[in-house]
Amino acid sequence: MQKEIEKEEEIIIDTMETGEQMKDQMIDNIDIDQLMNESSKKTFKLEYRRVMIPTNRLKPLKENWPTIIKALVEHMKIEVKMNTKTKCVEMRNSDKTENPSALQKSEEFLKAFVTGFDLQDAIAMLRLEDLYLETFEVKDVKNLTGDHLSRCIGRICGEKGKTKYAIENSTRTRIIVADSKISLLGSYTNIGLARNAICSLILGAPPGKVYSQLRIIGKRVNEKI
Repeated sequence: MQKEIEKEEEIIIDTMETGEQMKDQMIDNIDIDQLMNESSKKTFKLEYRRVMIPTNRLKPLKENWPTIIKALVEHMKIEVKMNTKTKCVEMRNSDKTENPSALQKSEEFLKAFVTGFDLQDAIAMLRLEDLYLETFEVKDVKNLTGDHLSRCIGRICGEKGKTKYAIENSTRTRIIVADSKISLLGSYTNIGLARNAICSLILGAPPGKVYSQLRIIGKRVNEKI
């Protein structure tokens, strides 16, 4: 009886040793790089973006197309094409896209350019993290029509764009005024400062008072830098 028990124990030990050896061999045969590549392929999700191009921005887009393609394809590593039938720029990511937010940033870049911002200012959105685009209309602040709306837009721009340039220089932003639509490009904080100044003008604040506030804002911005 004792001998039978000892034999059974020896068989169990041999089986365990054989199992451990097979397990070690399986681990040695695993290709870590292959597993990493397979996992990255599984996590890759194809996404699309489409940006409508207004008729008045088709010519600037065509003239700057090589620069735009270089910025999106080489820098952001996404795929881009122009759909001439629908007048849209279509984009999608690929397995070469490294930045998860590349598609979103590319869409914001194209929207900024289509809005009317300078190409270099729009490209800065691809290179810097803290740059955003914000758009609002005069009626979002105050419901104005006819001559009242025209005078309001005149106050925002100023004579020969003087007021608009003053807001841009003080808050370190870029501003586009197109009819009653106002677009701002800059950091989140600076956009807020510029928006407050523009809203004051829309609500009827005297330009002189806004200028004095802008001088204070300009000093604060320079001190932070």
